[in-house]
Amino acid sequence: MHTGSRLMLTVPLALLLTACDSQGPAERAGERIDESIEEAGDRIENATDDAGGALERAGDSIEETTD
Repeated sequence: MHTGSRLMLTVPLALLLTACDSQGPAERAGERIDESIEEAGDRIENATDDAGGALERAGDSIEETTD
């Protein structure tokens, strides 16, 4: 490959990669929204796990009572 061809391919690629490093306000806001949604999902998962444990204990108690 000729030096000119390599340069023509390398420079745009380097510019694209450099542009990916800088974040604008919209990208930062999007990341905060993503983090908030993930945190909310974790809280919902923990709540359903807790509720499931409580329901399982209630079911065990009912089962013991009926035996």
